[in-house]
Amino acid sequence: MPKQKGVEGLIVGRNPVREALERGARSIEKVMIQQGAGGRPIDEIRRAATAAGVPFQFVPAARLEKMAPELNHQGVLALAAPIAYRVLEEMLAEIAPDRDAVRDKKPLVLLLDQIEDPYNFGAILRTAVAAGVAGVIVPDRQMAPLNAAALKASAGTATRIPVARVTNVAETIQQLKERGYWIAGAMGDGDSSVWTMDWNRPLALVMGNEGKGLRRRVAEACDFRVAIPLRGPAESLNVSVAAGILLFAAVSVREEV
Repeated sequence: MPKQKGVEGLIVGRNPVREALERGARSIEKVMIQQGAGGRPIDEIRRAATAAGVPFQFVPAARLEKMAPELNHQGVLALAAPIAYRVLEEMLAEIAPDRDAVRDKKPLVLLLDQIEDPYNFGAILRTAVAAGVAGVIVPDRQMAPLNAAALKASAGTATRIPVARVTNVAETIQQLKERGYWIAGAMGDGDSSVWTMDWNRPLALVMGNEGKGLRRRVAEACDFRVAIPLRGPAESLNVSVAAGILLFAAVSVREEV
């Protein structure tokens, strides 16, 4: 069956989706399978998605019809990202290959723990590029897609920074610690202030969900919990605004590094 294009950002049909997973899974956000669909082709797609670390979900037929109108989706479609995700180990090795390099270069990386809004995601990526962040890490589930909306919100800068996708953020934090990074989690009730925090070190900044903040296990894995003191009656800041304040506070001490 020839590849059906039809709708920008979608891969439609069983064979095209399976082949995309097998050949270029790092550019796929998610696979969507019609509820009740089964058989060998569907099983092969599920196995390929699992092997590639790409999340999949079962959805009503009406949702697939709405996303791919007048296309023979055969009960399967995949959402394609405008840029490919990186492999975490490869990205970190390029940033600083070993603990000595991490200590000397003092890289700044950014972890996003379940940001839901693609516009927030894109705005954060734009700020990360402007601040000179070395790389961004996101979870493969419960995370806004790196889609056209995110790319637009980033003003196109999302293509200028490597983004790696991981299965478990808390375990990734431990991996970063083993490589010599300190971990600072952004929390409204954090015990360190953005203005007094010692940013002059190899650092991974973790930003949490727009409404829930950092998950408990992720927060517990952080070395520091940093807050932005608010002077006015606002209870919190938008996550992309908070990320901008924290990132530029961090890089302010790196200008001469």
